[in-house]
Amino acid sequence: MRLLHYLLLGTLIFSNSQAETNKQTLTVGIVPQQSAAKLARMWTPLLEYLSTQAGQDLQFSTAPNIPEFERRLANGEYDLAYMNPYHYTTFNRSPGYQAFAKQKDKQLKGIIVVRADSKYQTLDEFANQTLAFPSPAAFAASIVTRARFNTMGVAITPKYVSSHDSVYRAIAKGIYPAGGGVMRTFNGLEPEIREQLRILWTSPPYTPHALAAHPRVPTDIVSTISATMQQLDESEQGLELLKQINFSGIVAASDADWDDIRKLNIDLLDGMVANSTTGAEGMTEP
Repeated sequence: MRLLHYLLLGTLIFSNSQAETNKQTLTVGIVPQQSAAKLARMWTPLLEYLSTQAGQDLQFSTAPNIPEFERRLANGEYDLAYMNPYHYTTFNRSPGYQAFAKQKDKQLKGIIVVRADSKYQTLDEFANQTLAFPSPAAFAASIVTRARFNTMGVAITPKYVSSHDSVYRAIAKGIYPAGGGVMRTFNGLEPEIREQLRILWTSPPYTPHALAAHPRVPTDIVSTISATMQQLDESEQGLELLKQINFSGIVAASDADWDDIRKLNIDLLDGMVANSTTGAEGMTEP
């Protein structure tokens, strides 16, 4: 019996040791639509839970602004990343991020926001004015919304203020008459800010942000993390964690899901892809 006890104990120790050996520390880059502090509060509890369930060490990461996030994606600095649809179609080409999941029951819509008491009712009233946007390549909040003005022949001057929350706060303070955002970040605002704002225009829907893995991450690890994410909405704890990031659930995704974005033929970051392919650092911002 004593021999059997030692054999079982040895097997358990070996199994735990093997599990620790297979465990990897993976950086998870979250697009900085909000401040780093706010994103950390939203995402860290979820990543800690996923780390335990998937047997991997998932570490929250972001960037001080969206252009820097783009540079880090181009250089492949994140193992996993939550990125906007245009970022995905760009950095899927190089360095080869591959989508494995996306938000459940969600399509991405750009919005133009004004103060709740604003006199503005239509987009053509903003001709020759300066409006706030997160960054040049923020997909729905900037690319889609600015494209609408272009289609209408309404000339505006974009002012890039680094994040979605910065756009909303600047409008609430009356610094700019209007600006671009998306429904998820708008709904995630503190009530005292959101109540000062009004959505003036909403874009057609597009495939939402991608959860994608760098090609260096083993496929079996990606599959395990993806499966764990898809089970989040099956438990009360998982639903509470999803609520913190304004998700109802996460579902599996494939590369073709973002073909609607590719059809738009956006080329803002093409220079960054070319540079990353040749090993160059950064790019000239469009």
